[in-house]
Amino acid sequence: MMKKIAWWLMAIGALNWGLVGVGGFMGSNWNIVNLIFGSIPVLEMIIYILVGISAIYACSGCKSCKKEGSCASCANGSCSVHEKSM
Repeated sequence: MMKKIAWWLMAIGALNWGLVGVGGFMGSNWNIVNLIFGSIPVLEMIIYILVGISAIYACSGCKSCKKEGSCASCANGSCSVHEKSM
């Protein structure tokens, strides 16, 4: 469940930054998070923090795999960190 939430937050963050870049070339503000939550700056910052935390979580990977090269859960396909379906 956490993996899916982290994946969706990262996807939203990546799309938002892509739109920020395109909007910058077009001379306008295409920051969707800012456009939706800009009137509530604290909420906007919380969303940015959650996107950053989700990226750190996703990059951290499975601790067993880092120590031993693979874990039993990965071998049988039940590792929640490396699950294939989103």
